[in-house]
Amino acid sequence: MEKELFVADLARQENRVITSFFLVHSKEIRTTKEGKPYLALRLGDQTGVVEARVWDLPGPEAGETEALGAFEADDFVKVQARVELYRDRPQLKIEKLRRARPEEVNWADFFPRTQKDVEAMYAELRGIAAKVSNAHLCQLLLSVLDDREIAAKLKQAPGAKSLHHAYLGGLLEHMVSLCQLCQVVASHYKTLDLDLLLAGAILHDLGKIDELSYPRPGSEACAFDYTTPGRLLGHIVLALEVVNAKMALLAGFPEELRRLVQHLLVSHHGQLEFGSPVVPQFREAIVLHYLDDLDSKLEAIESSLAAETEGEWTAWNRALARQLFRHERPGDAVASEKTTKK
Repeated sequence: MEKELFVADLARQENRVITSFFLVHSKEIRTTKEGKPYLALRLGDQTGVVEARVWDLPGPEAGETEALGAFEADDFVKVQARVELYRDRPQLKIEKLRRARPEEVNWADFFPRTQKDVEAMYAELRGIAAKVSNAHLCQLLLSVLDDREIAAKLKQAPGAKSLHHAYLGGLLEHMVSLCQLCQVVASHYKTLDLDLLLAGAILHDLGKIDELSYPRPGSEACAFDYTTPGRLLGHIVLALEVVNAKMALLAGFPEELRRLVQHLLVSHHGQLEFGSPVVPQFREAIVLHYLDDLDSKLEAIESSLAAETEGEWTAWNRALARQLFRHERPGDAVASEKTTKK
């Protein structure tokens, strides 16, 4: 069944009662200040996530009680709700809901995905790897990208659960963007080893293909979350395992180069409190960290600016811990003025 109303449409539905299908991102019983229980939900689709509440929980004699317990996180539900505005953001006051039947939902409606051509991006990434002049690094990168299992996951994986590039294909988009940044920066700072930078850009987040659960062929995942290996080890360790295994299969891979590659992976978060076991300790490792952080933050900014909210300010951005001001770029204003004068 085709979904007609999306989360992105809710800002224009204030005070209206809507009926639509959503994916349950979380489900929790909470209590008000007066001690009254209510159901707190986070519901989503490919355009975003919205908070939802069931304020009047039915008693044991009500027929809705069974319906409320008949769904959990990662299930699809059909919802009838009034759209209200809370802290300048839409929130759903649910009147009715039930678990959706399989034939009522189209999975493609519920998971955000990159707007770019995945196959074209993958071809670009492989092309960048193939041009790496260091033969050992080139072999390593191609052994990773030509691995069918890795390629299949990389074409689907999000860049994160929620903070940046949190959509299908987001990890691949982030890798390509980071490679392009590395090329620009290395052309300016001539002392940088571009081959090392590109290796770090392609390999640093590779562990996310197994750290995160996400809808893909053969997967039962119904939302972006963390896998058990992801929770226990994290993507830095998972990437290191894959890259170490690939390097071990390459005859004559230099030990010093192996250590440099490993350091790029384990230091890219930049600080111990952000999850890196060591801080970056050579040029390319430091540059990789800052470019990775830059690309991540700019994507988070663009996502906030693209979200529909009233006024000049965005909703609160959790990744950046602030609201963002929408402004017209000076160049756009000048162009608009010239057009008007004509």
